[in-house]
Order: sequence, then structure tokens, then C-alpha cells
Amino acid sequence: MSPLLSFFRCLCRLVAMVACAAAWGSVPAAALTDAAAKSAATVKLRVVGGVGNVSQFTQLEAPFWTQELPRLSQGRLSAEIVAFDRAGIPGMQMLQLLQLGVVPFGTMLMSQVATQYPQYAAPDLAGLNPDMAHLRSSLSAFRPYLEKSLREEHGIETLAIYIYPAQVLFCKNAFTGLVDLARRRTRVSSSSQADFVSALGGLPVRIGFTQMAEALQMGTLDCAITGAASGNALGLQFLTNYLYTMPLNWGLAIFGANSAAWKALPPELKALLRSQLPRLEGRIWQSAERETAMGVICSSGAPACTDAKRGRMVVVPISAQDARLRDEIFRSTVLPRWLLRCNADCDVLWRNTIGPVRGIALPAAP
Repeated sequence: MSPLLSFFRCLCRLVAMVACAAAWGSVPAAALTDAAAKSAATVKLRVVGGVGNVSQFTQLEAPFWTQELPRLSQGRLSAEIVAFDRAGIPGMQMLQLLQLGVVPFGTMLMSQVATQYPQYAAPDLAGLNPDMAHLRSSLSAFRPYLEKSLREEHGIETLAIYIYPAQVLFCKNAFTGLVDLARRRTRVSSSSQADFVSALGGLPVRIGFTQMAEALQMGTLDCAITGAASGNALGLQFLTNYLYTMPLNWGLAIFGANSAAWKALPPELKALLRSQLPRLEGRIWQSAERETAMGVICSSGAPACTDAKRGRMVVVPISAQDARLRDEIFRSTVLPRWLLRCNADCDVLWRNTIGPVRGIALPAAP
């Protein structure tokens, strides 16, 4: 077992968050090797990445930290990285761990952060972004607020925002459109997905990514909302028969640094990360778009799939009626319920960020 993995598993066995922070000392000491904060010596970072069993981590995140950065910094900067789900770190605690400096550099899944801070869910609410162009527009409008809020309220420096492939529907039984979710037990990963499914008369079931396959096998799920590519990687194409490719949302993740750990880095290394992490972000977004398409191709068993995990799923076309229904559910259910979960200032937040850019007004007060 690597020292980094042991480090984070140890952290997660500690019950009290503050006690955990105290046990590992000051933030710069947790972030850097001895003397790195005060000299030009080699700096070694501890990094918690995203979900470990998908290509975003294996092909992009891990090589960036372990191979690209040492090369670009001429050996000045190196890193160990572990996926948060392999380190045993509860995703819902990642923001607090970053804020305390227990995790100096880490990745937060927006859907999990939003459980405690619903305002941060705004740019990726279920039904808001039917394609990646709309997602870019929503996030661009929201990002200045997000970065400012994380910095000033939580002491976290936002360094990149990642995206996972489109969150689509895998269903076991015959499926023709959204109305077929009525009375079906459907896996969801966020509150807004649950709102969307409930609005259709469905039964949302919130379980983790790795639990989906067993739940489908055991019959406790009828459908699952997950990434087009990650669902294929998990083998859902062998457990379900119908694939509905309408993106219900996308799955954003924030890569950030504890502010004290960030400030402790030598200026030239901060500049290097500031220049290179946006490039990694761009590659991850491009990869998510490609993998959305490839996930559909491989799950349906199309000849263009070169992966061994080719399925034989029926790809259900997206109708104009469902596109209208998606928009209606967002405006009538998802957005109002988000406002109810959010703090009193979220109506102002919507009006100042996403609302005018996307042309979506808040629902009238009852």
C-alpha cells in the first residue's frame, strides 16, 4: 500500500474533523515536504483526485500529476495522487477536509458538496443543460461567484473545474421516453436528479456509483442515472437493455487547494499550476464529450466500438416532446425545489448569474 493511500485512509478513520486536522499539524506541513515552503527545493504534493475507476483519472489526472508536472517543472514539482473513492474519503466531507488543510489539494464532486451547500449546485441542476454548449454558458455565468465564495467563505482556491460525461438513463425494461420513469425505482446521485425523477412519478433511490450494478442485479433498481461512459465501464450494458441518451445533467467537479497550502508554494510553481491546470481542465472537457459518444456506441454494440465491453442495448431516440417536458420539469419543479433548499439569497444569486444568461426567470411566488 502506498504511503499516500495509507495517509488518507488513516485520516478517514478519525471521527472528529478538527482532531484530524490537529493530528496532522499545520497546513504547509501537510501540503509540502520539509523546507519546500521556504526554499527552491523539490516540492512534493499530496493530491486527491476524482473517481478512480474511470478514464478521466487514469488517462488524464494521474499522468498530469505524476508525469507531466515533474517534466514541465524540470523536477522541481512532483506529486502523489490517489482517487478519493480509493482513499476511503467520504465525498461529502471533501470540502471540510480541504478547508481544514487535512487534504491540501483535492477534488470535490459538486453533487456531494451541494448536499450541505445547495447554492453550488446551480450550474448543473438536472434539466438545465441539454448539451455541453449550454453547460459552458451556465458555468461561465456562475464561475466568478463560485470561485469568490470558495475562497472567502471556505479558504479554498479553485484551480480547475472538471466535468464527467453526460448523465443518462440505463433502464432494464422497455423504455420509450421520460414518462416511462413513472413508478420505476431509479438511481440518482443528487437532489436535483431526485426532483426530476419525482416530477415524473418515479421513485428516486440515492446510492453510490459502485453500488449500482448489485442493485440492478438484485432487482432493487429498475433504472440508473449515471455517466454514459462510466456506466459502460461499470458493466451496466449487461444489466440493462435500454439507453436513453438525453443528458439530465453532467457531473461537475472542483479541483481546489487549501489557501494556506497554496500560499506556501513557491511563486514560480504556483504560476506553473495556474498555467497548466486550465489546460488539463480543457482536455477533461474534451474527453467527456468524446466519452459520452463512445459510451453510447459501446453500450449499443456499434461497430465503431473497439472496447471489449460492447453491449447490445437499444438506444432510445430523444423526442421533441421529451425536450419540452425536460424544460417544463426544470422550470416547474427542479428550480423551485432548489430555491427551497438554498439560502435566502439564492434568488438573487440566480438573477445575477445564470438566470439572465440562459433567459430563465425565477418562478412566480405563490
